[in-house]
Amino acid sequence: MNKFEWKKRLIQAFWILAGIGTIVLMGAAMQHKNKKKCADIRIEITGIEDHMFIDEKDVLDLIQSKGKVTGTAVASLNLRMMEASLETNPWVRNAEMYIDNQQVLQVLIEERQPIARVFTIQGGSFYLDSSGMRLPLSEKLSARVPMFTGFPSDNIKLSKPDSVLLKDIVTIGEYILADSFWMAQVAQIDIEPGRQFEVIPVVGDHVVAIGNAEDLDAKFNRLYTFYKQAWLQKGIHYYERLNVQFNKQVVAVKRGTAAMQQDSTAALELIRQMTAPVDLLTSEVSIPVKPLKDSIAKPVSAPIVEKPVKENPPVKTITNNNNKINTNPLSKKVTAKPADQKKEAVKPKAVMKKNE
Repeated sequence: MNKFEWKKRLIQAFWILAGIGTIVLMGAAMQHKNKKKCADIRIEITGIEDHMFIDEKDVLDLIQSKGKVTGTAVASLNLRMMEASLETNPWVRNAEMYIDNQQVLQVLIEERQPIARVFTIQGGSFYLDSSGMRLPLSEKLSARVPMFTGFPSDNIKLSKPDSVLLKDIVTIGEYILADSFWMAQVAQIDIEPGRQFEVIPVVGDHVVAIGNAEDLDAKFNRLYTFYKQAWLQKGIHYYERLNVQFNKQVVAVKRGTAAMQQDSTAALELIRQMTAPVDLLTSEVSIPVKPLKDSIAKPVSAPIVEKPVKENPPVKTITNNNNKINTNPLSKKVTAKPADQKKEAVKPKAVMKKNE
């Protein structure tokens, strides 16, 4: 065996021993660290700017829900289980935990950010985050986010149309939140049937129909341009309804036009009823009446229908020469008496004779 081969083997042995020593030292260091106790807990919450629905006290309560952490041996802490416990809170989007070299437990919390508040037709209310997750209300504060009214369902498990509607709400809420002007101008958004939306503004007594959640940038740009022109020319109260869902146009309805249309419709209906045939007006219509609870059912009398009465022609009286009144109607023929007919002689009454 030559000298070169001995040198090569020595180098290999050296690296093997160095590797074994490193492993031993690392194991000893880890054992030493595990024997140490947790010195402190530091919590950092991110993901939200202006408000917080979960604070350090809430996080600390969740961490210590199964026992005190400070002063406990590091080896006995199950960090994965503690992270899962933190993520059970609906306002916690993500949780990460680790122990640094000073045996301090570092807790990093990413909080969910609400982008809309939704009111259901049943009277319930909840927040929505960017992922479409429903979040409960907080007793600490109220988030300043776009408000949507008229959501059709309050169930935990939503149907497919309601889930699609939630996505539309998220899209509109994110767009309004990103623009400071619309955040200040939009008071609420009403949900109409067919996934249609109507905006109720803060300034101006009118309603803006935006349709569905598509092409929001073009729709709100048309509305903004109309505001700049119409407010300067006509004022903010000249129109009562605006429609921006059509491409390259804004349909504006003047104030009072809708009321005039309603009055015209009511007038036409009244005229139709007045000119209806008599048989339709005098026909009796029976309407079933349901008795109220805990009440005595009373017989319902049939409606009294006034039938038209035929009026007889007026009777004209004729006065003859003998001051006698003839009440016979003119329609009857009057037979004239012959002129040479003599009146019957009136027989005198019995007259008593004088005694001579």
